[in-house]
Amino acid sequence: MPNESTGAPLDVIAASLRRERARAGLSLTEVARRAGLAKSTLSQLESGSGNPSVETLWALGVALDVPFSRLVEPERQEVKVIRAGKGPTVFAEHADYACTLLSACPSAARRDIYLVSAEPGTPRRSDPHMSGVVEHTVLCAGRARIGIMDDPVEMLPGDYICYPGDVPHIFEALEPGTFGVEISEYN
Repeated sequence: MPNESTGAPLDVIAASLRRERARAGLSLTEVARRAGLAKSTLSQLESGSGNPSVETLWALGVALDVPFSRLVEPERQEVKVIRAGKGPTVFAEHADYACTLLSACPSAARRDIYLVSAEPGTPRRSDPHMSGVVEHTVLCAGRARIGIMDDPVEMLPGDYICYPGDVPHIFEALEPGTFGVEISEYN
């Protein structure tokens, strides 16, 4: 039974199990078999009506090849925006230098970093990338609409956006000389 002040709510665990099983492309039967559980037990957990022990969650994490934490923490936001001058910033002691944390890197993360430039006109519409890809962009100059195709965000220099890259997305320059740094994170 989760501790209400610090434990993971059953609905978060249920959603996490469904999400991770779908990402792995595994059936309920296969995950239950790999974890050494009855299919009915896993079904209850995925519906939020079960009460998993730590051992059960560890077995499911192993079966799904995901860290324990991914099963008990809510899924990260689909879209995250940090405006210029905002976010946790640390300053250097002996230099005019500041470092703002935009996204903590999980261990063993795979990332590609790009300098992207665009001019007004036809926007860059991207089809979904492989499952689990997350894109991070810091706009360096110009103005652009960036993000999920159905709901892009207008960005100004210094703004940061994070969005799922496994859904249709867009980068549309709104001013000449628009460019930014983009990081594609592969989970």
